[in-house]
Amino acid sequence: MASREENTESTNRVLRISQLDALELNKALEQLVWSQFTQCFHGFKPGLLARFEPEVKASLWIFLWRFTIYSKNATVGQSILNMQYKNDFLPNLRYQPPSKNQKLWYAVCTIGGRWLEERCYDLFRNHHLTSFWKIKQCVNIVIGLLKLGELINFLIFLQRGKFATLTERLLGIRSVFCKPQNMREVGFEYMNRELLWHGFAEFLIFLLPLINIQKLKAKLSSWCIPLTGAPKSDNTLATSGKECSLCGEWPIMPHTIGCEHIFCYYCIKSSFLFDTYFTCPKCGTEVQSLQPLKSGIEMSEVNAL
Repeated sequence: MASREENTESTNRVLRISQLDALELNKALEQLVWSQFTQCFHGFKPGLLARFEPEVKASLWIFLWRFTIYSKNATVGQSILNMQYKNDFLPNLRYQPPSKNQKLWYAVCTIGGRWLEERCYDLFRNHHLTSFWKIKQCVNIVIGLLKLGELINFLIFLQRGKFATLTERLLGIRSVFCKPQNMREVGFEYMNRELLWHGFAEFLIFLLPLINIQKLKAKLSSWCIPLTGAPKSDNTLATSGKECSLCGEWPIMPHTIGCEHIFCYYCIKSSFLFDTYFTCPKCGTEVQSLQPLKSGIEMSEVNAL
């Protein structure tokens, strides 16, 4: 029987990250509601809500508490993540919602505590008497002790995974799933295949930038089509300066890289900037320096081509 209870507890246990995500969603919702509420007073006199801001915030949070925790036993963040509060004081395995007293004390601890902290801060800020200073010092000590308790509770939560906040621990309410979560089983063959392909992809991403594709292509082309077997007309055309060795057109601002072939300035410059180890696609010569070529070809020869 005890083992069955332990198995049920382990299968229905809410992940720590899910409980923390629910808290963050609650904070985001409160900020969104408050920003939307303040937009309603955008055209009014500035500072209209400054005097009653703690009371207005408390009223909004009570409104949210009434239609979330009090009626649905879950905050908005918990509802999104398929979670709700359970009365942990009852040892029954079946779900037991929090009692009304627990819900009321939850509102007092959360909403009332924040209202009291903000209101006390405003009250003590406007008074500088000795009695107020002593009360302020006592309040600061109490707030410091509560923050310390929250820190200790958070460390215990990271170890055990229950009661993400100090209020939940004191009231005996914890997060559980609304519906049982099904365990997803993943086959080892699928996992091995995914790990293999991901590892291979990462290896290629690391290796490919180290490979000089242009130089490798030139080497392969020189092995497959030797230069000695190239027609003489092609060599003559290239050396005469009437054809770029990259684009095959009439060379614009002809340049040479140290071999007998001619290139357009923009063709060879862009290729060299893309690959500092660029080699000539016809003879495999590496770029030594870009030198302009003074061609004696007249425009009449261009028109005659």
